Amino acid sequence: MGTIQFKQLTFNYPDQATPLFKDVTLQFDASWRLGLIGRNGRGKTTLLKLLQRQLEFDGQLKTNLDFHYFPQTVADPSQLARDVLMTLGQLDDSTFWQIERELNLLKVDLDCLWQPFNTLSPGEQTKALLALLFIDEHHFQLIDEPTNHLDQDGRDTVAHYLQQKTGFIVISHDRHFLNQVIDHVLSINRADITVQQGDYQTWQTTQEQQTQSEQHQNSLLKSEIKRLNQTAQQKSQWSQQAERGKNAASVKNESANLDKGFIGHRAAKVMKRATTITARSEQAASEKQSLLKNVEITAPLTMNNQPLKSQQIVLTATDLVLEQDGRALNQPLSFELKAGQQVALTGANGTGKSTFIKALLALPEMHHQTSGQLTIAPQIKVSYLPQDFTQLSGSLADFAAAKKVSLEQLLSTLRKLGFEREQFNHRLETMSMGQKRKAALARSLCEEAQFYVWDEPLNYLDVITREQLQTLIIQTRPTLLFIEHDRDFIDGVASQRYQLIPR
Repeated sequence: MGTIQFKQLTFNYPDQATPLFKDVTLQFDASWRLGLIGRNGRGKTTLLKLLQRQLEFDGQLKTNLDFHYFPQTVADPSQLARDVLMTLGQLDDSTFWQIERELNLLKVDLDCLWQPFNTLSPGEQTKALLALLFIDEHHFQLIDEPTNHLDQDGRDTVAHYLQQKTGFIVISHDRHFLNQVIDHVLSINRADITVQQGDYQTWQTTQEQQTQSEQHQNSLLKSEIKRLNQTAQQKSQWSQQAERGKNAASVKNESANLDKGFIGHRAAKVMKRATTITARSEQAASEKQSLLKNVEITAPLTMNNQPLKSQQIVLTATDLVLEQDGRALNQPLSFELKAGQQVALTGANGTGKSTFIKALLALPEMHHQTSGQLTIAPQIKVSYLPQDFTQLSGSLADFAAAKKVSLEQLLSTLRKLGFEREQFNHRLETMSMGQKRKAALARSLCEEAQFYVWDEPLNYLDVITREQLQTLIIQTRPTLLFIEHDRDFIDGVASQRYQLIPR
């Protein structure tokens, strides 16, 4: 299929003091299933835009390939899904079978093609747009965060689908998904960009081994530098003392003159040795400085959790059924959530998980009917993290003021989440999806709350942030109800799980 090569790529956005990419040279094969990873704000989506030549850059891009990007922009989501796909794929009735073939592979009910696109579940929309990419095998596919909004079955289906394909880059922070799908990793690190063969676990193991090796080497060099500096200082002091003793010797005494010559020669040799030691110390310091440049520096997160009385019942659901257009979405659900529990609400796409939260919090956008009972304890301070955060705009100061949280605390939390200080001046609407998600998450962590309700909090968040958040919840044990599809996260933090089972 060919290769894709960047030579001396340099790029920065107008409001950036430091280039996002500087003199980057890399090459990858167009048949690879390449996972693109890195912390939020490092330029993963930007790199995909550069491949499509949507942004101007310095350097060269050498390839004879055309690129297709996911997710595509749907101009009119109210159109039938069939019409949307025909328009985006430039298909007609005689070629539409190609889409149907790919949708079958993705286990999509073809009846959904005759529904308005915006009435499809997020998982169905994702699969429909993914199917478009692979109707033309001569293009190289750029797949940006395909697992967002997919339930676990959907992620497995998409993973199995991509295993049968070649020639794509996929951005994802779902470790399990990446291990199923990719055969190479392109990692945007703190100090450089690297390409490695293997899946995510292989890459992670290599990184850990390299870090351990560099930490050992760093420790050895630190000890060597200390020893060399002490030795150089001692020899320099001896040389200086000898030189002073030589000058103090009497010039009238012949024996003193002989000693003076000997001492001067010895002092010069010692000084030369001290100079050599100093040079080696400087070389060791330079070697030490080149180590551990890609080690991610993180600080533990905190949250303004206000603990409730032990065993206090916070939420009660009794025979709860969520309905849409008169149709029941789930089988009756009953459970209690008590103080200090971390409850995962699970279920397939379309069973009403987000609707459950909207009903619980009596949100204005809650238009569905419910039967049964759903109650929350009175006067509980709730911090709600919604699934949709795409409309965030303005400065971080405006955001903090609007949400009534401390700006200082918000910025401190964002630093712990990987924000650089210069990014504090960026407006929210110009930030990456991952950075916006971090701003929304930081707001929730900074709020004083007794009960946290989070709807897919990990969407767009990098692996390191996911691990930070997981550690925080394990250590703090806040009262938490959350919806999530990341297996590792659920296994790590959930004290209870309740499933919405489709009707």
